[in-house]
Amino acid sequence: MIVVLKHGVTDDKRDQLISWLKNLGLQIHISVGAYQTVLGLIGDTSRVDMDLVGSLEIVDAVKRVTEPFKCCNRKFHPEDMVVDCQGVKIGGGNFVMIAGPCSVESEEQIVAVAKAVKAAGAQMLRGGAFKPRTSPYDFPGLKATGLELLKIARQETGLPFVTEIMSVADLPLFEDVDMLQVGARNMQNFDLLRELGKMDKPILLKRGLANTLKELLMSAEYIMANGNEQVVLCERGIRTYSDYTRNTLDISAVPMLHELSHLPVIVDPSHATGIAKLVPPCALAGAAAGADGLIIEVHNDPIHALCDGAQSLRPEEYAALAGKVKKLREAIV
Repeated sequence: MIVVLKHGVTDDKRDQLISWLKNLGLQIHISVGAYQTVLGLIGDTSRVDMDLVGSLEIVDAVKRVTEPFKCCNRKFHPEDMVVDCQGVKIGGGNFVMIAGPCSVESEEQIVAVAKAVKAAGAQMLRGGAFKPRTSPYDFPGLKATGLELLKIARQETGLPFVTEIMSVADLPLFEDVDMLQVGARNMQNFDLLRELGKMDKPILLKRGLANTLKELLMSAEYIMANGNEQVVLCERGIRTYSDYTRNTLDISAVPMLHELSHLPVIVDPSHATGIAKLVPPCALAGAAAGADGLIIEVHNDPIHALCDGAQSLRPEEYAALAGKVKKLREAIV
């Protein structure tokens, strides 16, 4: 249920209403906009008399919310959410370019790629230290050593970085990580989501291989319901009947998620296609569809990459794409 307050309501009257609603056992999510304040009521709202609340002098409207996700629902928070990652803003008209290798392989590699993508305009670095692999024989990442190398790259370039966490047990290692990524395979790792909700760090939540948008938003709800509202959603392709690409990029997910939720939405064209030459057109499609950013894999030697070289752009290819994205956004924004 949401309660929309009239414009110009005093803080005292608003706080009195909030206190009364809290006494009914409800949690109150407050969204203050330029022209209205929205109170999101979370909990058992059956005890709330809608007619009584609607009759109050300070109340403009009372509406029931039928969707199961509340905290990440745009009805609760009409204005776009802006997530701040060490000064890099995502959402609300702020477009972010995130780039880097699938896996951190060495200090020389990650620093070289970080410098290259920064020169091309990237505002954040990506790199995998913990890698969930389909085969137990594939490179699993450098783990804690990889995190330390990412910190070196951050020190060398000033780029905040995002990297994937796979287990609650590894949380102590991520205290100095700028943004934590929940990968597709862990989108419904609810124990992990709950713990991330207790952190004061931005979370990049990727859509699962075969998950609906509602399921993605419910996973975001786990994080937000536990106190952390700094969530960025990521469309990274889903499993379909297509037999020519790694996954199928669901472009329609971008505007649909923006309609349903106030959270920023970015696109990962690298995992969506699995083919380097398809990354630029899909990246441009994501930007044209209204994404708040792109996360793209870049490697200085894709042929010898230990992970996902086939979908990685070379630094010069990324620079060319970044230029096209900039021109596209200038044309559509």
